Amino acid sequence: MRVQVSELVFDCSDPAGTVRFWAALLGGAPVDRNPSWSYVDVPGWTRLAFQRVPEGKSAKNRLHLDLRADDMDAACARAEELGAVRVGGRVSDPQGAFQVLRDVEGNEFCFVDG
Repeated sequence: MRVQVSELVFDCSDPAGTVRFWAALLGGAPVDRNPSWSYVDVPGWTRLAFQRVPEGKSAKNRLHLDLRADDMDAACARAEELGAVRVGGRVSDPQGAFQVLRDVEGNEFCFVDG
């Protein structure tokens, strides 16, 4: 038996807006399948999908994306231009560094180096 990841699905209130944030950040063309479901096929990776749910985000994500950035400052600045918000400062240790951000729906993700 072989199992593969088909897509990662994020719950959100605005699929069309959220997919445009991620498409602008990671590449790919946003697709609105219907008002409750949008997705982007990220070049070189898997599909990110966004489905409308009635409830808002109320706690920390149980899963988040770590995005490798060769220039973390530039990556963070670009994400902020698109509507992301930094959470705290950069964290560094002997294995590298990371910066936590929240996307336009409040979902946490990190830029990492190292």
